[in-house]
Amino acid sequence: MTIYASGAQDNLALVTPSDSADLSAPCNLIFCGGAGTLKVTTVGGQSVTVTGVVAGQILPIRATRVWSTGTSATNIAVLW
Repeated sequence: MTIYASGAQDNLALVTPSDSADLSAPCNLIFCGGAGTLKVTTVGGQSVTVTGVVAGQILPIRATRVWSTGTSATNIAVLW
């Protein structure tokens, strides 16, 4: 299995963080348009809060959920 941690991706979707719903597909990258914190569940099952996210940052995180509680970053998009 090939895992794309960076580079061109085929899909992009805007995300509304949710404490109850997973992403429609696991993502490879997360874009945060606005600064803040980002809480995700990784493909491996860990719930992690990333602090110090800056506006415009692309994070190479494979995730299944972006949480509402614990996320203050805005304008989030996922790529896969």
